[in-house]
Amino acid sequence: MNILITGAAGFVGRNLVENLKNIRDGKNRTRPTIVVEEIYEYDLASTPEELDEYCRKADFVFNLAGVNRPNDLEEFRKGNLEFASQLLDTLKKHDNKASVMLSSSIQATLAGRFGISEYGMSKKAGEDLFFQYGKETGARVLVYRFPNLVGKWVRPNYNSAVGTFCNNIANDLPITVNDPAVELEMLFIDDLIEEMFDALEGKEHHCEFDGVETIHREDGRYCCTPVTHKATLGYIAECLKKFHDHPQTLIMPAIPEGSFEKKLYSMYLSYLPKEKIVFDLKMRKDDRGSFTELIKTFDHGQISVNINKPGATKGQHWHNGKWEIFIVVSGHGLIQERKIGSDEVIEFAVTGDKMQAVQMLPGYTHNIINLSETEDLVTVMWANEIFDPEHPDTYREPV
Repeated sequence: MNILITGAAGFVGRNLVENLKNIRDGKNRTRPTIVVEEIYEYDLASTPEELDEYCRKADFVFNLAGVNRPNDLEEFRKGNLEFASQLLDTLKKHDNKASVMLSSSIQATLAGRFGISEYGMSKKAGEDLFFQYGKETGARVLVYRFPNLVGKWVRPNYNSAVGTFCNNIANDLPITVNDPAVELEMLFIDDLIEEMFDALEGKEHHCEFDGVETIHREDGRYCCTPVTHKATLGYIAECLKKFHDHPQTLIMPAIPEGSFEKKLYSMYLSYLPKEKIVFDLKMRKDDRGSFTELIKTFDHGQISVNINKPGATKGQHWHNGKWEIFIVVSGHGLIQERKIGSDEVIEFAVTGDKMQAVQMLPGYTHNIINLSETEDLVTVMWANEIFDPEHPDTYREPV
């Protein structure tokens, strides 16, 4: 399949091109029915001759080209309508009935505050042009009205408040939230790319519109992505500030699979400056070794790394409700546990050469001993709760 992408250097175009390359080059094998032979990248620097050649050879066209921040309103018409007409005329010239996808906007509904939007009107005119083209030629036309597009590589301080917030907070710059209650509907780029793959497979999702609301319908005239997210500007800013503070707090917020928070965190990280990619951890050291907290969560406890110097014993305490898992990743040692009130000691020989997870049971005093005289014993430790110095639930007692 030869695929033409107009607006290939833009936000959506860059993401689509790179992900199509992954399929073409065999790096992404989740879509075995999509066979990519050539990817034609068309953008402002391309020539009319290239467009002519691409339109002659293309089997599928993604029209992502458009103008959303013009110097004057006339650019809306030229960028969003005239080029679309040129593209479709060139396909007609070669009698190429390839499937054509159009990237439109929710503003094309002309509903509510969008009713006087020059941008929305130019997008609506482009939609009408594509639908008419489909009627005239019989070509498959897929018109998508996208809400706010977000994700990695969004240009900050341009047309995305979320992109600006991510960039500014990541770089310790101020943000302005005029009305925290304003709600945005957002489409993350990775979800959009999956829908573009669905379109290539002929499995696109259809819809109609009730004002700006998307109504999913199999017989809908328009196309849409099945997953978008809604959040207020205030909540977005609150999440980003927590992400920003993670190197100090070590607290990882809840990021369930498919959640808005997980996707926003990924987007935020893409804006980190080089000096913030790495951050120091606080190592608590003594003559026995060190203990360093790595990650904390409010609902899944915390992860730490413990180092026993040669011959050193650490632990020698027990907990009421807290439990832990020890995994030795380097060196060899001995873990001992004894139930409070009992004389029976349970022992586990541990080594980084054969990693095992050993559970520290509530109500059992426990320790970990480095049996080596020359090597450190390195242990990854998980606890079911964040350590609270006001309520440590930790009581000294030798095994």
